Amino acid sequence: MQTTTTKPLGWLKQESRRVRTPVTWAIGLGLASGVLLIVQAMLLAHVADGAIFKQAPLATLWPAFAAMLAILVLRGGLTYAVEHFAFSAASTVKLAVRERLMRQLQALGLVWQRGAQTGDVVNTVTDGVEHLEAYYARYLPQTALAALIPLAILAVILPIDWVSALILMVTAPLIPVFMIFIGKGAEKLNQRQWRRMGQLSGHFLDALQGLTTLKVFNLGRREARLIERLSDEYRTSTLKVLRLAFVSSLVLEFLATVSIALVAVLIGFRLLWGELDFESGFLVLLLAPEFYLPLRNMGGVYHARMEALGAAERIVELLDAPTLEWTGTRRDGLGAGQVPRVELAGLGYTYPADDVASDDDATADKAQAPRKPALDDVSLCIAPGETVAVVGPSGAGKSTLALILLGLLRPDRGAVSVDGVALDEIDITAWRESLAWVPQQPRLFFGTVRDNLCLEQNVDDATLWRALEQAQAREFVASLPQGLDTPLGERGVRLSGGEAQRLAIARALVRNASFVVADEVSAHLDADNERALVKALKALGKGRSLVVIAHRLDTVRHADRIVVLEDGRVREQGSHDELLAAGGLYARLVSGATGEAL
Repeated sequence: MQTTTTKPLGWLKQESRRVRTPVTWAIGLGLASGVLLIVQAMLLAHVADGAIFKQAPLATLWPAFAAMLAILVLRGGLTYAVEHFAFSAASTVKLAVRERLMRQLQALGLVWQRGAQTGDVVNTVTDGVEHLEAYYARYLPQTALAALIPLAILAVILPIDWVSALILMVTAPLIPVFMIFIGKGAEKLNQRQWRRMGQLSGHFLDALQGLTTLKVFNLGRREARLIERLSDEYRTSTLKVLRLAFVSSLVLEFLATVSIALVAVLIGFRLLWGELDFESGFLVLLLAPEFYLPLRNMGGVYHARMEALGAAERIVELLDAPTLEWTGTRRDGLGAGQVPRVELAGLGYTYPADDVASDDDATADKAQAPRKPALDDVSLCIAPGETVAVVGPSGAGKSTLALILLGLLRPDRGAVSVDGVALDEIDITAWRESLAWVPQQPRLFFGTVRDNLCLEQNVDDATLWRALEQAQAREFVASLPQGLDTPLGERGVRLSGGEAQRLAIARALVRNASFVVADEVSAHLDADNERALVKALKALGKGRSLVVIAHRLDTVRHADRIVVLEDGRVREQGSHDELLAAGGLYARLVSGATGEAL
């Protein structure tokens, strides 16, 4: 588990500073409603005393009735305003936290992302943030009101009946003391419950994504038993939390009820003995339950604090995770249609021991023991408009090189420069605006063909169709039921592998990037799809620099230059014919290729 430098409770309090104004309004209006409640009780006691014991004419009591009705309406309006400010504060915090989490997830290095469980992260960003709502909307205002309103009521009761006031003062502190005692155990239970929820969410998402594999290997029942076990553990932890909550509520109700009963009995005797008049005694009886109500309400929302602490623990872990920091600010020449000259000088990178990769080449790059460098002293120059193919055995460092060019990994040694400016000095956002990436398994988002091509750019249909034609994708897109507006489903499930690759190339063409990285785009494709893809890559390489990482001979033979990597080092480079004539590693790879695969 990621260790954090920020305590969850401290973080929750820190976030409350951004909503200090609406929370203060909620507390102030809630206190005003409490004061009006005291006035309402005074009026009711006065009316009851006048009507029952003093036989006052009804006409003299009407103003008090009207005042009580007005107070009732006013308190209703104040309650609405309190809810408005409280939930406004919660919404502000949730929005800010979600934005920070999304920025953090984008800033986190690829090493962290590969080791994270997607379901757990999604659960934290969605349900975890939602669990903060009750803390800011309910718990924070109620904590203040639980202190202020009883004090206001006590200030009214004390001059009238010091005995009842003494009982209230003695019994009231028992409620928060008991809540603190219960809270210590509940906090650990909630954090354990939240971790189990994250494990269940992550495992369930993994099972959904791997459903086909589970079916083919007949592992459905085993997976169902595992999910059943995780669900049962989550159910058990949830019941423990609820059991503790029910016990705490029972004790709070018991304390409040016994205290109110004690006050009522004493007032009854003192009325009999003539030590207290009816109006004063009735007023104390009316206010005694209201004295404990804010404390009981705080006990009811105390679980919101526990839930928020459990969620905050995971949120803080995400926010404290080490990010891949890019602090450069220069934007010289980037994004203006200029094709850059990219140089790698003495580049080296070694993956951390706990990194878990997601693609075959990078897995092999890091699976070696002891920790051998994935890249070691790599020097390379990519001229403007040049198409460079990078080849080599599995584990040579090809995908690692691509990730460094994309700014997704930072080299341990050496430097990357763009037009003579170190990448560390360049605004990484500007650099990525001039980039396009065509991965081996392109990510197609849930939406239409148009959505996936434009990615929020404002592009006309003519440009889209031109890019599709250059990418050898116009024909199959035109055959789709709704053309550009055809929904693709999640991850482009309606497309074949070759169609998805060509759509990704079309997306890169629409972006009009000046530097493109294509990683293993022809892997696992049949001959027809590969031929179409080679044509699309040629179109993609016109007027821009193109780095192609490939295993297929047809994909690399027409490159301006071929760079051969082995064990993280550049072994040789040159054209296809030059490397064949040299009889080195490339020639051996070609001669040993099966099915035109290097």
